[in-house]
Amino acid sequence: MLIRIPKGWETPEREATPEEVYHERRRFLKRTAVLAGLAAGAVNAWPGAAAWLRALAPEPPGLEGLRKLEAARNPKYTTKRPITAERIVAGYNNFYEFTTDKERVAYVARHFRARPWEVEITGEVEKPRRLDVDELIRQMPLEERVYRLRCVEAWSVVVPWVGFPLTKFVEWARPKSTARYLRMVTFWRPEEAPGQRSQDWYPWPYFEGLTMAEATNELAMIVVGSYGHILPNQNGAPLRLIVPWKYGFKSIKSIVKFEFTRQQPKNFWNVVAPQEYDFYANVNPQVPHPRWSQASEIDVATGNRIPTKPYNGYAEFVAHLYR
Repeated sequence: MLIRIPKGWETPEREATPEEVYHERRRFLKRTAVLAGLAAGAVNAWPGAAAWLRALAPEPPGLEGLRKLEAARNPKYTTKRPITAERIVAGYNNFYEFTTDKERVAYVARHFRARPWEVEITGEVEKPRRLDVDELIRQMPLEERVYRLRCVEAWSVVVPWVGFPLTKFVEWARPKSTARYLRMVTFWRPEEAPGQRSQDWYPWPYFEGLTMAEATNELAMIVVGSYGHILPNQNGAPLRLIVPWKYGFKSIKSIVKFEFTRQQPKNFWNVVAPQEYDFYANVNPQVPHPRWSQASEIDVATGNRIPTKPYNGYAEFVAHLYR
């Protein structure tokens, strides 16, 4: 029997620092140095301090090696606000399936398998079917749209999304005349999404819904890419919804099922906290959340507080739906 005696300078593998912890420590040390400066009074009153701290963090994982997915930008859907840097959008977001820590989602989701991915179309349709997500993408007219995204937590970003109008998908799916709503469901993979294991009080998998009038509005979009490439895991790969006039939680990520229904479906956060979140969840600065005001929001890129507009500034496209 060969017995190996470790040298004094060797460290057992079991004691090695995990990669994620290593990166978190580096980020912590950088921020600690900056916070020391803040404590000294150098930039105490600077509204962009939080954004500056985020910019010091290492680039989040999940962006390297993503397949290009370029499409012509549609000039009808743009905004005067500057596009948020991709490192911020990829490194600061909500995805409770993985973690409730916005700045750790990218690390926890980096090994999630977004392909192969099957999508189911069911319910009140002429022909229920299942197909691979890339087969679906090949059948749709891709374009790029720059949308503002406003979180119910009162922060916002601006993102160049690549995808196709939801109304085109609805036409392709051929719902019956009895379909009045579109219900969407995300994945259930607790072995890959630790938030689904640790937060077992939530009614997983995540689910959302729209009226057919909302689903066929020109703004509603199924997103399959951003910043000129396919979606990274933390932003909802391989396909997600964007409805920019509603609070961000309506824009369900990583969809596996589209179900056309006769009855109004429930939506996740309305089930969890009905006193705080309703089915429609349209951005309304005049109606406060029970725990905070919705009159303004923080631009994540700059740290500046800006006024929130009704329907997130998209009233001309959607206000008629709610009269």
